[in-house]
Amino acid sequence: QVRLVESGGGLVQPGGSLRLSCAASGNIFRAYTMGWYRQAPGKKRELVATIPSGGSTNYADSVKGRFTITRDNAKNAVYLQMNSLKPEDTAVYYCNAVWDGDYWGQGTQVTVSS
Repeated sequence: QVRLVESGGGLVQPGGSLRLSCAASGNIFRAYTMGWYRQAPGKKRELVATIPSGGSTNYADSVKGRFTITRDNAKNAVYLQMNSLKPEDTAVYYCNAVWDGDYWGQGTQVTVSS
């Protein structure tokens, strides 16, 4: 069982930045494939970015060049640095871990508005 806890969401103006954090349980965090997904009102949950245990990162086209996913295996944490935020980035952001199953955090709200 993997438990995930997100933090760092909030209200930001267009063009601003936020950094999301996700703390994960488990002694083999370094083996997990970690990811961030988001779900806007009335829309399906969509991939934002993923970072495997030892492979290259992957991003949705809509966030390439603006968002960066990183992980710190020593801290059992994954981060999402979001720059140049747009109103269309407004959503609940979910942390995801894939290991022996598919695990999700409770989500953190990101609102981009002036």
